[in-house]
Amino acid sequence: MPDPDTLLVGDDHYVYVTNSELGNVPVLRSDDLTAFEHVGDALPRLPDWARRHFTWAPEVTHFKASNSYVLYFTARHGSMQCIGVATSAAPEGPFDPVQDGPLICPIAEGGAIDASTFEDVDGRRYLLWKNDGNCCGIDTWISIQELSEDGMQLVGEPTRLIQQDLPWEGKVVEAPTLWLENGKYYLFYSANAFNENYAMGYAVADDVRGPYTKSETPLLSSSTGEGLIGPGGQDLVRLEDGSTVVVYHSWSDDMKLRGLNVDELRWTNGVPEVVTGCAAE
Repeated sequence: MPDPDTLLVGDDHYVYVTNSELGNVPVLRSDDLTAFEHVGDALPRLPDWARRHFTWAPEVTHFKASNSYVLYFTARHGSMQCIGVATSAAPEGPFDPVQDGPLICPIAEGGAIDASTFEDVDGRRYLLWKNDGNCCGIDTWISIQELSEDGMQLVGEPTRLIQQDLPWEGKVVEAPTLWLENGKYYLFYSANAFNENYAMGYAVADDVRGPYTKSETPLLSSSTGEGLIGPGGQDLVRLEDGSTVVVYHSWSDDMKLRGLNVDELRWTNGVPEVVTGCAAE
């Protein structure tokens, strides 16, 4: 269950994950973020430009302008990963690809992966992603760009937010999640190779486009999380009581599978802390 994305619809939480034997975009459903059921493949049909078995890091959100759910997904286009778009009338799908080619595919920057969305207080929607530069010896950046009202197009120009520049990040920053807490913008992200060195960090800004100031140390890693191996691929959820939980993956002890974790995210004077110990079923 790597790279989980969450979406609350009514009383149900939907979780979308990277491809596996369960489908191109397996989707789970839960009413309590503790026990989950598999409800199918959200993207059973890939677009013609996409190769099978490379559908990573899905992101689903609802757009009022079109009254539809929009899925942003990473897929292999030629020799590189790029980001595509699909739509559905229901959160569980099936989602249908809507363009002849990828939405984001900067070939000169190594392609693009790990799309995520953010809605600001003024109602503007944004898409974040990471250029896949580590595939080709290029720097990795997390970028942000405004979306059209229906989520089908990008508006204006992208802004680069952060790149890999701390020792614990290795050669990679990726998997962005943007979150607004008490007037501050928190950019959560994952970094380093996706083995036991994978870890989660965060950066803070006063404006959605930055500049962002990073925490010098990881928010969660194999050494800081109780019994965790390579935690990352996070998403955040605000519960009805106002508390926050973080949904993410970590490796099994034999390093063969990545499982789903749901833990509390506490805030102390503007500093987030993950309280580990609650694995999803």
